[in-house]
Amino acid sequence: MKKMLLVLITLLGMSFNVFAAVNINTASKTELESLDGVGPAKAQAIIDYRKKSGGFKSVDELEKVDGIGAVTLKNIRKSISVSGQTTVTTAVASKTSKDTKAKSSVTAKSSAKDEVKAK
Repeated sequence: MKKMLLVLITLLGMSFNVFAAVNINTASKTELESLDGVGPAKAQAIIDYRKKSGGFKSVDELEKVDGIGAVTLKNIRKSISVSGQTTVTTAVASKTSKDTKAKSSVTAKSSAKDEVKAK
């Protein structure tokens, strides 16, 4: 009986890791962009709003952000919170890693061009 209870608790604990929760009060721009329908402009608008207003008191307050309407809020409601820690799924972490590598590659190419121009 104890083993079964332990297995159940373990499985339940692991299942929470499957769901992504983005805390809109602390999430980075990249974490906000991981939400369905939120691109760079909307992510920046969320960050600007929370800086101006001192943070979100409720998820519904997100509708006050320019570019976020009822449909977008409906699509992301289950993936966001106003408290707790932001957890990012593997797919989002992978996307972030790819974006970082791509930016590094562009920076390296720009630096090489600058060196050629300087000579």
